[in-house]
Amino acid sequence: MAQIARVLQDFVMVFPGGWTVLLKAVFEILIIFLLVYAFLRLLQGTRGAGILKGLGIFLGLLALVIVVVTHWFPLETVNWVLTSMAPVVLIPLFILFQPEIRRAMIRLGQNPLFGMFFRPHGHFTDALVRATFDMSGDKIGGLIAIERQVGLSSYIEAGVRLDSEVSVELVKSIFWPGNPLHDGAVIIRHQRIAAAGCLFPLTDNPHFSAEMGTRHRAGIGVTEESDAVVIIISEQTGKVSLAVKGAIQQGLDERALRRALEDIAAETLSGE
Repeated sequence: MAQIARVLQDFVMVFPGGWTVLLKAVFEILIIFLLVYAFLRLLQGTRGAGILKGLGIFLGLLALVIVVVTHWFPLETVNWVLTSMAPVVLIPLFILFQPEIRRAMIRLGQNPLFGMFFRPHGHFTDALVRATFDMSGDKIGGLIAIERQVGLSSYIEAGVRLDSEVSVELVKSIFWPGNPLHDGAVIIRHQRIAAAGCLFPLTDNPHFSAEMGTRHRAGIGVTEESDAVVIIISEQTGKVSLAVKGAIQQGLDERALRRALEDIAAETLSGE
């Protein structure tokens, strides 16, 4: 503390009006901090938070590469590309490939090195798997999204909030034909049903069959823009599918679904 006080005293002596300059700097830093904090709080729990995190990681890595190339290694061509061409090329790329880059930023922000996600287990998993295959046996369509690191708040706010414990009876009743909420999706957050009747964006990936229904396309679509795990029950066939990271596994049985949920949790928790 004495050293800090001595540095401040020297600063005041060297610069005329030093205290005024110092207080102004502290005040400006405080304002910038509050603005950044408010912005991050506003984005918390939304897709924008995942995009911002991925963009921050990308820019940090890019800055690190530029520093290494320009100061540590005499790579003139690479240095020229990074410092001269990159700004010119990146802007058109962001404009032309905006959806793909947005998803890539979300994926980068979902890296296990930068956070942990909710792990399904115990009573919660049992109830979810039982409800899924009870509905499958009765050919009742369903769409159940499990929120992980990237928040689904924008979808929750557009649906009907419930904040209820996951139970076999409640899940089945939500998707029962005739229920006003049965055509939408259920979102699970922290092992509780956060909302029902939620609507997800449909995937526009041309690699999926045109015969794939709206429910399956919505399940895949939300996993392209978040790290959610989505369980899909077909109303026509009763088959159970699992969508993760824009891909889908179809025709799962009860054991396979349980194992898939546990494997996804273990994979992320182990950092693989």
